[in-house]
Amino acid sequence: MVILKTEALTRRFGPLTAVDALMISVEAGEVFGLLGPNGAGKTTTIKMLTTLLPPTEGSAQVAGFDIVRQAADVRRCIGYVPQLLSADGSLTGYENLLIFAKLYDIPRTGREERVREALAFMGLSDAADKLVRNYSGGMIRRLEIAQSMLHRPQVLFLDEPTIGLDPLARKLVWEYIEKLRTQYGTTIFLTTHLMEEADKLCSRVAIMHLGKIGALGTPAELKDSIGGNGATLDDVFIHYTSGTLESGGSYRETSRTRRTARRLG
Repeated sequence: MVILKTEALTRRFGPLTAVDALMISVEAGEVFGLLGPNGAGKTTTIKMLTTLLPPTEGSAQVAGFDIVRQAADVRRCIGYVPQLLSADGSLTGYENLLIFAKLYDIPRTGREERVREALAFMGLSDAADKLVRNYSGGMIRRLEIAQSMLHRPQVLFLDEPTIGLDPLARKLVWEYIEKLRTQYGTTIFLTTHLMEEADKLCSRVAIMHLGKIGALGTPAELKDSIGGNGATLDDVFIHYTSGTLESGGSYRETSRTRRTARRLG
């Protein structure tokens, strides 16, 4: 069953076309990866799909709801973990989740149980009463994913979920993402610059470049498309993005990414 679909989804900023007639579909329960260099349009795509940014043209449906005409319905059935930190360091992990439970209108009678369950699922029960400012980067990311899952969304959007994390913390986050899919049937739509991450987690990936999809398929299919024989997703990425070097986005984007990585690290 298709749970997410775009039809010529387009976003322009003045003369710049950030996302150009995007056509993708995602199956329920799938982990779908959107890969591409900085400035390819990945974050703009996620912002449109999560109703944070209206499209200029085209349309998209998430869980059967139109992202423009039924934006409130879309928001009720999705979770979103952005690149920037969304957890409050001055509160405990439990307090952070309690606030989100109230924002999601989880009934008072089941709120405590839902929060404790989320903490346990993400391996944070022992740290529930500690201030988040004392958490490691991996713990913060797991807490943010727990926040986004409290209302049991059908689709979870993750924008660079392991940015700034060391290999061990990254591996733990990968394990919990896979648990979300297998235990709750959550559909996961993620962006990443890490080809290893995409290869490990994603059932299918799309390579985005200059606002367009250059290739789409399973990691194995994409490797075969450039000849196989030991090809990696890094090779696929270079091939379909023309091997061009990107400037890495604007000064503001670069500053934001480095600030997030520093705080998580």
